[in-house]
Order: sequence, then structure tokens, then C-alpha cells
Amino acid sequence: MRQIVLDTETTGIDPSEGHRIIEIGCVELMERQTTGRHYHVYINPEREVEAEAITVHGITNEFLTDKPKFSDIADEFFDFIKGAELVIHNAAFDIGFMDSEFARLKPVRKTADHCGVVDSLAIARKKHPGQKNNLDALCKRYGVDNSSRDLHGALLDAEILAEVYLLLTGGQTALSLDAAGDEAGGGGGIRRLAADRKPLDVVRASDEEASAHEEFMALLAKQAGGTVWDRLTEKD
Repeated sequence: MRQIVLDTETTGIDPSEGHRIIEIGCVELMERQTTGRHYHVYINPEREVEAEAITVHGITNEFLTDKPKFSDIADEFFDFIKGAELVIHNAAFDIGFMDSEFARLKPVRKTADHCGVVDSLAIARKKHPGQKNNLDALCKRYGVDNSSRDLHGALLDAEILAEVYLLLTGGQTALSLDAAGDEAGGGGGIRRLAADRKPLDVVRASDEEASAHEEFMALLAKQAGGTVWDRLTEKD
């Protein structure tokens, strides 16, 4: 499965009011492993960035003056995400802006027609109801380092979200039995498995072991008047 963890920064919060995308950051996952491939671009929105938005992401109008327009990067961006499953935190926001940008061009493209979409915010809300589930809160909950996130940035946020998403949807937690570690806050820390780790060996029972197991199960069934395993196999 090819997934693209994606984030955008914008001039404001509503594309229907003419607000535009000014930054796109993407991180590629294959079979739940980062590949090292990413896509990142700043975009000239052809309009002013709202002052309130600048306080969030720090991207100024002056900085964007010499950056490409969305029409200049639309094809390469579309080619990067096409056919992938997009992982986005609060997906409706980013997809709304992407569709608004694509609608300005020919041919008109609708993101959901070419990509799957997974909303990590919806997953987090279902898994942690009644709790804060913004990216900073999830980083704290899952032990992901976001110390460099003073301001929002599309590529940085996509990289952080990739870590959070993998933990949120099946990452491994290491439990510490060290009392000192617990006092230091390490008892529920997150241990990431190396991407290049050796696969676990699959050890299958020998014919002799399988025969001994069947004999034991038969004896157990005779003494107990049947086993749960027997009832399950009868249903099958």
C-alpha cells in the first residue's frame, strides 16, 4: 500500500473566500514504512496572506513573492499523490483547499476521484474520545518529539504526523518494569522498531510435535467432555 502523509499551509481558513495554498508537504509510506521520498513546495498564492495566518505558520508575503504559482506545480504535485491513500489530520480542510486549487485549472481534478483519503483526526477522536487530539497533543501522548515545531510548517508537520499515524494505528509500546524509569516518566514510553529490522522467524511444529498435540487434545476432550476448540471446528 502506498500512502502519502500530507499537510498544507494557507493564506486563511476558507477557500470559498478566495484563500489559497502557500505550502505543501508530503511524506511517502510504503507498507507502513517511510521510503525517504517526499514532496515539498512553497507557492505564490497571488493574494495577501492574512496576518492571523502568518502568526500560525510564519510564512510572509515577501517570502512568497518569487515562489511558483499553483498552476506551475499542479501537474508534478498531482503525479506524486495520484493513486495513493492520503493521510491528513483534519482532512476536510486540506482536501477543500486542494480541490479549490485544482478547480481553477484544466482539466479540473477532484482529489477523491484519484486518491483515497484517511483522516487521522477522526481516528484519534474515535480512539481517544473526549481528549485533545490536535497534533501537539498526540505527540505528547505517543512520545513523538515535536520540539522543533515552534510554528506550523507543512513538511515538518507531515513528518511528525507520519510518526503519530503509525503509532496511532498500530505502533508498538514498550512497557518498563524499572521503578526508577517509571518515576522518570519512562514507564509508558514509545519504542519505534527499526525499518531494517530482521523479520521474525516462523517456527512450525514438526510432524512428531503435531501428533503429540493431537493426542493431548484428544485426552483433554475425553476428560472434560469436549473442548472449546472442538466446538469451534464443528461450526467451521
